[in-house]
Amino acid sequence: MSAPFTVVGLGELIWDLLPSGKQLGGAPTNFAYVARLLGNAGVVASRVGDDQLGREAVARLGQMGLDASFMQRDAEHPTGTVGVTLDARGEPNFAVNEDSAWDYLEWTPRWQELAARADAVCFGTLGQRAPQARATMNSFLRHTCTGALRLFDVNLRHSFFTPDMLAAALRQATVVKLNSDELARVAAMLGTDTHGELATARHLLSAFDVRLVAVTRGAGGSLLVTHAEAVEHAGFHVRVADTIGAGDAFAAALAHGSLRGAPLADISTAANRLGAWLATQTGATPPPDAQLLADVRRLLG
Repeated sequence: MSAPFTVVGLGELIWDLLPSGKQLGGAPTNFAYVARLLGNAGVVASRVGDDQLGREAVARLGQMGLDASFMQRDAEHPTGTVGVTLDARGEPNFAVNEDSAWDYLEWTPRWQELAARADAVCFGTLGQRAPQARATMNSFLRHTCTGALRLFDVNLRHSFFTPDMLAAALRQATVVKLNSDELARVAAMLGTDTHGELATARHLLSAFDVRLVAVTRGAGGSLLVTHAEAVEHAGFHVRVADTIGAGDAFAAALAHGSLRGAPLADISTAANRLGAWLATQTGATPPPDAQLLADVRRLLG
């Protein structure tokens, strides 16, 4: 297997308060966890409160095999939480607490060092809801090396995004992932006059100079588009427990395969398979499936 890459989840860290109990989550954590399962050095760059939930979060990251040494502590603001309810299809509805520790990410020399050696960084819109966190995340992305993979997982399941935020994030990204509904919303917010997913994805490639646009379609699979090709996948039909973290697993496979130069069709298959597996599990960071992970690693190299 290839040498491990340093893969960073940047932004919010949140305890998901599920009906079955609390589970550590937040898209950056979920992404880093699956990236670590695939054989990378997974790092979470976030901020927790100096409280019991914060201490539990850092301990849990270590138990998950993630590097928690870049986690910041906040003496004034609480660790992030989100109330999660599930509909009949296992789709989550989120109620995120405001003024959380991760709204106050600080730009520090240690984070600058991490940015400089990161091979891949995954970031989204929720982590940028507060001005200080947004400025810190922008600094982190600017200090990554030229060849780093910067994966923007759009995620519009909240009310904190703006057209300016979206455009700025797209300009910083090399890979963009969003679902089909989000693709249409992004196109409308940015005034993109295109019709159809493929045309809109190609417009994003040219308008923002990204290398890959990934459009997820839930149970319907996905569309991956680069300047050279477009690959569709019908998805895998599974019995869904909940869909929390499925998109983050998909993103981790995108990053893993892209870093290794895997063929786009293989990345598509692997990403759909990992996303489908996560949907069969409860929560976003379940115990690993050794056979599944071995199959995905063989596929992606």
